[in-house]
Amino acid sequence: MNSISVIIPTYNRAHLLPRCLNSVVSQELKPLEIIVVDDGSTDSTRDLVRRDYPGIRLIPQENRGVSAARNAGIGAARGEWLAFIDSDDSWLPGKLNRQMQTVSEARDINIVHTDEIWIRNGVRVNPHVKHRKYGGFIFKYCLPLCVISPSSVMIHRRVFDRVGLFDETLPVCEDYDLWLRICARMPVAFVCESLITKYGGHPDQLSTRYRGMDRFRIRSLDRILNEVELEPSDREAAIDTLVGKIRIYLNGARKHSNRVFVPECEQLLARYAH
Repeated sequence: MNSISVIIPTYNRAHLLPRCLNSVVSQELKPLEIIVVDDGSTDSTRDLVRRDYPGIRLIPQENRGVSAARNAGIGAARGEWLAFIDSDDSWLPGKLNRQMQTVSEARDINIVHTDEIWIRNGVRVNPHVKHRKYGGFIFKYCLPLCVISPSSVMIHRRVFDRVGLFDETLPVCEDYDLWLRICARMPVAFVCESLITKYGGHPDQLSTRYRGMDRFRIRSLDRILNEVELEPSDREAAIDTLVGKIRIYLNGARKHSNRVFVPECEQLLARYAH
């Protein structure tokens, strides 16, 4: 049986972390190890883990962001497969077992994700059509927005050797950036079952702290176009998406008299627009 390391980055979420940890500890398929990377928390996170979950590996570090925390977990992990979960989310029973069954049946697969349940402010909500999940060669579906949840994904460690780690220069959209780099090169497996619960609406979500998040996606799209030899149709789709995002960003920046990132966007538009 392939071994699984579970990696949980966290920052000041001692009030949410037990729900996450309990969902991992109670999995039918027990992972080789559970790693909590505490990204410089100032609350009781470290005491909580040491006191209530003595079997979990705790890696403390200075506050460097979620990408650095995940990368620290990857570097410390001993497992062949790496499963990630954000500390405000939870897994449903059987999540790891279903994913391991899936990759065992398709040995050319190195990444597998699942469907999800969304809870916002305590109420279940339905994802929009644009958030629909897919399997196979899904690069084009990854272009508009993030369609793989970090909390649902399980990745073979050889993938990071090939595509690199999470980009620590990105404060948000670091998952979008990684999925582009992975899905430009390989297929993914998709378990069409809701096996995680994503919770939203709390004030410390990164997505609520950054406006104009497409500026980070624009940089990722430019990067993938320059670093990866894409199939012609994938390259055309990436350019179309990039140009569209640039134009939307520039319209908003001009409307709000915000010159940040505008010169770079104008240069990219001149390079890519037909």
